[in-house]
Amino acid sequence: MAQMKKKDYLELLQPLQVHLCEMQRWVQGTGQRLVVVFEGRDTAGKGGAISAIAQVLNPRGCRVVALPKPSERERSQWYFQRYVEHLPAAGEIVLFDRSWYNRGGVERVMGFCSDAEYQRWLGQAPVFERMLVDDGILLFKYWFAVDQAEQEKRFAERIADPLKRWKISPIDIAARDRYDDYSSARDAFFKVTHTRHAPWFVVDANDQKRARLNMIEHLLEQLPEQRVAPEPLQLPPLKRKRLGKDRVGTRASMVRAKY
Repeated sequence: MAQMKKKDYLELLQPLQVHLCEMQRWVQGTGQRLVVVFEGRDTAGKGGAISAIAQVLNPRGCRVVALPKPSERERSQWYFQRYVEHLPAAGEIVLFDRSWYNRGGVERVMGFCSDAEYQRWLGQAPVFERMLVDDGILLFKYWFAVDQAEQEKRFAERIADPLKRWKISPIDIAARDRYDDYSSARDAFFKVTHTRHAPWFVVDANDQKRARLNMIEHLLEQLPEQRVAPEPLQLPPLKRKRLGKDRVGTRASMVRAKY
């Protein structure tokens, strides 16, 4: 299947983003707490999907959480503790750009945790998620899947593009030869954490544009009817007869108008 053209993608994305805004009004109006977990292989397009969602939502009620590697202090804490503080309050949406599944993925494959730590995490993860759901949090988990040939193509693009160079790390490069190991690690924790209360949803991300559209539409379909009428707003007529000019005092330096 040919990659979707940008024009077609934007036409399909626009009504979904309108629906996302309606969804946020519903979350805020009803005091819901929504958590969406984005996991998957490197270059699979998690960040692009998150941006497509977050860019149209009020940032005061929607947060993107992308945690760095844990500090020495955090390493000594309960594993889930650093994620708990980022969970939403009433009326909030939290999008996790990678999550507590780091332990089952990169930490397991790259040897950053012991087998005992992994086994403890594997037993606690479904219990932790059960607690979130039982407390009323709406939890959705998406895995973005990409074939190795497409992944290699995207790695090359990131290295060549100075605007994307920051997206690739030494860990990403080291993980290239462990594609099958990551598959095994994912399958292992899917068996335990794909539960009735917190199932996994797999997104075919070989076409990133289609992946974003499919993922957003699926998320919206999982929620009840979200149409909450916005509060009516009307601009009253200005009292002044002439529109003001934004003239700045001489103490400030103006940016040179080059364009």
